[in-house]
Amino acid sequence: MVSWKGIYFVVALFLGSFFGSIFMLGPFLPLMFISPAWYRWITDCVVATWLTLPVALLEMVFGAKVVVTGDGFVPGERSVIIMNHRTRMDWMFLWNCLLRYSYLRLEKICLKSSLKSIPGFESTKARSNDFAEKNGLRKYEYVLHPRTTGFTFVVECLREGNNLDAIHDITVAYPQNIPQTEKHLLNGNFPKEIHFHVQRYPIETVPTSKEELQLWCQKRWEEKEERLRHFYEGGKCFDKTRQSIIPPCKSELRVFAVKCISLLYWTVFPLGMLALLYLYRFARWYFVAMIVFFVVQQKIFGGLELIELACHRYFKKQQKFINTKIKNN
Repeated sequence: MVSWKGIYFVVALFLGSFFGSIFMLGPFLPLMFISPAWYRWITDCVVATWLTLPVALLEMVFGAKVVVTGDGFVPGERSVIIMNHRTRMDWMFLWNCLLRYSYLRLEKICLKSSLKSIPGFESTKARSNDFAEKNGLRKYEYVLHPRTTGFTFVVECLREGNNLDAIHDITVAYPQNIPQTEKHLLNGNFPKEIHFHVQRYPIETVPTSKEELQLWCQKRWEEKEERLRHFYEGGKCFDKTRQSIIPPCKSELRVFAVKCISLLYWTVFPLGMLALLYLYRFARWYFVAMIVFFVVQQKIFGGLELIELACHRYFKKQQKFINTKIKNN
């Protein structure tokens, strides 16, 4: 049964992202072709403000409790985050953790394409068991076997460019209900508690060869299996006595203030944009033009991110050419 809470959650997120894309991100699109770096910085900031909305809704409106234990995050550190998936919504719930460490602005998500349509745990556990049998591995009860190809590719690329400081291994657990898909949220089935256990590995301690890196990743999932076994068979917590070693850079008071501001802003903003469309013809023309632009560029180029990447490569190539020319002169 669809609940009013679920409808409010979905509508609030949709209207915020829809009007935000048109009226907050849209005016900065020309900057992509002038300075991709500045465009990326501005859009990251704008998107980060929207990412605080689901955090505020989950915690303040629906009463979800967030518990973070383990190593925590070093603010500003360049990191690859790996996490087990109990649901298809884990990536969104992670924002509740990252907000407390000021990681929202720079966070980027990599997911398997299958997670777009298949729940992360129930429908794929059988596949994970089949994979274990074929490769002579133990069957897991609480996690899926990691497919290490994507992980090693990302780590190797970032290492090559000297853009990686650490790897954060996050184990996420839900001591009560576990909403699997967006449909569960629409029905008002929000998690009562979300527990994150963070293990930080400085990049100097991580193997460099591809084979050893794959084994290292598999070892982390073995540890997750045992950690989650103790969690669900024990007291439904990772560690009662051990809070985050690296304390969040935002105090709970500051987090509360951010959530309040987010709820207020993203409630007023869509209403203000609707009023703007009603009152001004220019706003309506701009609105229609932006929708046409977004649809056309998606059909032709496949998405703004691909256009941005092409602009970034072009400017990088031009800068390299200029530097070479200056050096030769």
